[in-house]
Amino acid sequence: MPTRSSADLIVIGAGVVGAACAYYAARSGLRVTVIDRGAVAGGTTGAGEGNLLVSDKEPGPELELALLSVRLWRELAGLLPPLIEYEAKGGLVVASDEASMAALRGFAARQERAGVQAEQVTGDRLRDLEPHLAPDLAGGFRYPQDAQVQPARAAAHLLRAAAGGQGSGGVRLRLGEEVTGVLTGANGEVRGVRTARGDVRAPYVVNAAGSWGGALARLAGAGLPVLPRRGFVLVTEPLPRVVRHKVYAADYVADVASGSAGLQTSAVVEGTPSGPVLIGASRERVGFDRTLSVEALRRLAAQATRLFPVLTGVRAMRTYAGFRPYLPDHLPAIGPDPRVPGLLHACGHEGAGIGLAPATGLIIARVLSGAQLPLDIDPFRPDRFGVAG
Repeated sequence: MPTRSSADLIVIGAGVVGAACAYYAARSGLRVTVIDRGAVAGGTTGAGEGNLLVSDKEPGPELELALLSVRLWRELAGLLPPLIEYEAKGGLVVASDEASMAALRGFAARQERAGVQAEQVTGDRLRDLEPHLAPDLAGGFRYPQDAQVQPARAAAHLLRAAAGGQGSGGVRLRLGEEVTGVLTGANGEVRGVRTARGDVRAPYVVNAAGSWGGALARLAGAGLPVLPRRGFVLVTEPLPRVVRHKVYAADYVADVASGSAGLQTSAVVEGTPSGPVLIGASRERVGFDRTLSVEALRRLAAQATRLFPVLTGVRAMRTYAGFRPYLPDHLPAIGPDPRVPGLLHACGHEGAGIGLAPATGLIIARVLSGAQLPLDIDPFRPDRFGVAG
């Protein structure tokens, strides 16, 4: 098998998480090769809405990761082109009745103690923020730290920025090239990867393969129980900016935290700079089945029009499906795998990968450079599930 040029680090996956890993690693002076069997953002990233959320997270490790990422996305927005469509629009979580509003108050109070900004909005003031909202809502909370990017463009421009610039170790991109094996040495340590086009050598490999992260981990002999969780997004015809924030009902938070394999829908509605309104989000575990679910789309449309009656007569122009990389405890796997020296993981973020990408990439780069970590990564240990390879 021919051997091609070596690197300091191989990142498997050219989605936004892999791009962030490559960006921060290259900025720390490492030579990085990014390999993907498809195109940049060709998997979960390209099917995402671009959510950068703190509003949906309970206090704990994931929220700490999200708060760090919010700060990093702001920095990146000043460095990357406007084409990534970064918008610090804020989120608005609404309650349909007083019981839901009371639950939101308790949730927001816990979040505020953890560093989240949350502003209560009474029912009679909701339409000051969103004039087209349904008039009968009990109230809600505005989260000014929530934001949005165009995920595919964000991934592409992170990779482009990683490849150049002062102090960068450089990035080589290999697309349309499937990894078929992980090369190891006499003591089981990583030596690179094997593809149909040849071996690529490096002492470190990052598993940023998203929903396919479990399969990649098995190639390396390290079990990781990543499962795909399918979701659909509806895209409307271009409209004037009828939705100003990222708006969703309170039950979305419960759906995110649920481990149910069945179909769950809770509408998240947001406008975009180009005009269409995006309507998500559904969740169900059906393997890698891309079959269109009319029931999921019907529920999303009904929930969205209950929040925004103005959308009732609006045409849905298209829909797309994606797979969120689900892990049983809803926390990603980030950092070195003690079972395979030289293997690191950056996958399993479920529906939060776009928002959590910068913090994940920074952690990977600092682990590799030996620099101080920005937070405790023990909750994200890849071997915490006790799954054999």
